[in-house]
Amino acid sequence: MHEELRHLYHDAEVATEAYNTADEQVKKQSKRVAALTEEGHRVQLRLQRLTAQAGAAARARYRGGGIPVEVQLMLSGDPGYALDNAAQTVHFQLGVEKLIQALDTAKNSLHMRAADAANELKSLEESRMQRDAARGDIEERISKARSIEARLKAGEKRRLAQLEQRSAAKAQNAWLRSRVVKNLNVKPSSAGGAAVAYALRQIGKPYVWGAQGPDSFDCSGLTSQAWAAAGHPIPRTSQEQWRRLPHVRIEDIRPGDLVIYFEDASHVAMYVGKGSIVQAPRPGRTVTLAPIASMQILGVVRPDA
Repeated sequence: MHEELRHLYHDAEVATEAYNTADEQVKKQSKRVAALTEEGHRVQLRLQRLTAQAGAAARARYRGGGIPVEVQLMLSGDPGYALDNAAQTVHFQLGVEKLIQALDTAKNSLHMRAADAANELKSLEESRMQRDAARGDIEERISKARSIEARLKAGEKRRLAQLEQRSAAKAQNAWLRSRVVKNLNVKPSSAGGAAVAYALRQIGKPYVWGAQGPDSFDCSGLTSQAWAAAGHPIPRTSQEQWRRLPHVRIEDIRPGDLVIYFEDASHVAMYVGKGSIVQAPRPGRTVTLAPIASMQILGVVRPDA
């Protein structure tokens, strides 16, 4: 029973991080589509102005008869006037050519922006579908786990909780005896201390998948918001935190560092010192302190390295 629940909640957390990744993509792509659309509007206005200017230039040329410069020189009785008029005509013709070039550039730019926006919209819809699929997977797994827990009697629930505590304590004692970390009293950096302080203030708030506060959190929602509060934004999901943040040896861990768990980097917690972490563990639980070795450690990352 314990193993079945553990696997269900682990799989739910994997799906939660997949949802968070897809949700971040949707947010970024939505901004990108909006920016492309706005830029397209600006190009369209420029295109309209250039079209109007080109039309006015064409009408002016038509009214002037479009007489070539050399003919104007021959017909003019005043060479000085003719030369001045010729210079104006050349300037006018160059201006018309520039208008035509700008018009072509604006048209090409508008077509490119329209194509980019169309591609982003397509990608956005695909990300939304991935997000919705992950949402369904999460809800199904959590529902199944809660259904199992609901069938447990009070005594069975107590035994299950005791089993989890004993398992965590055993792993933590083994970790401490190994002396992997020689100094458990290392001080955090200034930003790391601020991140830890934020995370500790959230203790007691419920775990809600996809949540980033202020009233509830999931695992990476807690760590990302803690570091954002410290003035150091980091990636939203545990996988991206593991992939993109600097890795440090576990022997060198200090408060504020993020501990990534499981081979698939599906869970993250914040190290607060003396062998403890603060984490948003899983549905049905609240933000809490826990032993660092209570789960399978993948590695450690340092946001402000």
